[in-house]
Amino acid sequence: MSSHQSATQREVPPDIDIAREASRRPIEAVAGDLGLDAAALEPRGDEVAKLTWDAIDRVMQRPADGKLVLVTAMTPTRRGAGKTVTTVGLGQALGQLGVSNAVAVREPSQGPVFGIKGGAAGGGYSQVLPMEAINLHFTGDIHAVTAAHNLVAATVDASRHHGNPLDVDPDRVVWGRALDMNDRALRETVVGLGGSTNGPPREDSFSITAASELMAVLCLATDIADLKDRIGRIIVAYDTDGDPITVADLDIVGAVTALLTDALRPNLVQTIEGTPAFVHGGPFANIATGTNSVLADHVGLRLADYLVTEAGFGADLGAEKFVDIVSREGVAPDATVVVATVEALKKHGAPSVGDEDSIEALRAGFPNLDHHVDNLRAMGLPVVVAINRFPSDDDAEIDAVLEHCEARGVLTAVSTVYQQGGEGGVELARLVQAAAESGEADLQPTYPLDAPLDEKIRAVATQVYGADGVEFTPSARKDLARIEELGLDDLPVCISKTPASLSDDPARAGVPHGWDLTVRELYPSAGAGFVVALTGDVLTMPGLPAEPAACDIEVDDDGTISGLF
Repeated sequence: MSSHQSATQREVPPDIDIAREASRRPIEAVAGDLGLDAAALEPRGDEVAKLTWDAIDRVMQRPADGKLVLVTAMTPTRRGAGKTVTTVGLGQALGQLGVSNAVAVREPSQGPVFGIKGGAAGGGYSQVLPMEAINLHFTGDIHAVTAAHNLVAATVDASRHHGNPLDVDPDRVVWGRALDMNDRALRETVVGLGGSTNGPPREDSFSITAASELMAVLCLATDIADLKDRIGRIIVAYDTDGDPITVADLDIVGAVTALLTDALRPNLVQTIEGTPAFVHGGPFANIATGTNSVLADHVGLRLADYLVTEAGFGADLGAEKFVDIVSREGVAPDATVVVATVEALKKHGAPSVGDEDSIEALRAGFPNLDHHVDNLRAMGLPVVVAINRFPSDDDAEIDAVLEHCEARGVLTAVSTVYQQGGEGGVELARLVQAAAESGEADLQPTYPLDAPLDEKIRAVATQVYGADGVEFTPSARKDLARIEELGLDDLPVCISKTPASLSDDPARAGVPHGWDLTVRELYPSAGAGFVVALTGDVLTMPGLPAEPAACDIEVDDDGTISGLF
């Protein structure tokens, strides 16, 4: 029996038990692996630290000589594909090969933690630590974004209450409230119902904090000056003449920046095997960039030979946005990893064969994986496929995937990092090294920035998603014209689309053909520096399921938390 086979049959304890029993290195020792001394850290306990601004400034003076590895996935199932587990495990595997490296992942939102997906600190023997803190309040970065977002919202309404000097059109306030929790009852609300002393009434809404433009701003800013500039550009409303009103017009750029200055500094932690890890920022991939902060990437590429990071959802969302938005901030991948699972392959093949549990369904799902691989190759990036093996996968299924990828000339490895940690990803790490060192990376964005906005959207829809074309609703056409009038049509596009399908219909599996992408609304995220195009029925405020993950979480009398996963 091979090590991969035996690993998948070994029972793995709950994530929280593994995390609690793991040996922990002092955070100063973890920083030492990156050449940082204690003076570069502001400790938050024994296992977490924020980098000081002095250290960040010094590091940013160095050349970015590290290799960037971007972990993405085929179109995932509802359970996900295991990108964070693979990212962490790959970092640990590179460490076992003696390669200087760091990992960079997003901070978990409390919405998913208490909702369906659970935590986002990895899993099994490939986690970032301290798992409980990272999944809950951590260093308060997300709370800071929530507070800053709601300060802006409160100031808009206060300005209206006090004579409305900016002539805010109450029907064109585009900045709602934010909350880091799944709460469907707050999607559409009415505020100001307490009479004239409590502010004039108007319709309002809440988004989850990860969907706030301020979260995207935080994760794209490279220093405090850049942060302030981006905050000032954010459009919060329009006046009765239709002109935009920004945070700068509200005269609170300094206050909002003050709330976010600490949050802008990357957080340093470690994996279960002691690999340095940056856990910083957390924008959703269906409404924003879906990756950790650019600043953490810049720092990691200057401190380690390899930086392993991830992009949310499938490659059609997270990886496309990384290439077309994030990489334009100076962080281009040298290699990519596409995570595939037997479950996802069967899901995408089942509609054509009728039996989701068969090997035929698995093979019928290959076109979805191929589509993502081909997209990344078209973007000029070397690709390695990581088969994230689950205990339920049998040898014939794994062999079928390996044979298919080999026939297409795709480097492929079976990953058992969930069960084995770094040891289960050594083969993957070797292939990733070979891809990153090949010098074949030649980043090709999907569109040039000077292309018309509708052509940028059409390029992503046809080249990345596989659509025949794009249909703009009449309202979306008006939005296009308005964005052009504002002079913001030279920005990249951030398309909000379901992660469950390559199309804008979550029910369409595999690689849908003969369809058009429907764009129903566009609006500028002027501070973040992109234009959002809404398709389908994507929600910026999720709701809790009938049996949320929160129901499994308990705390003993001694304060020990259980049930997090």
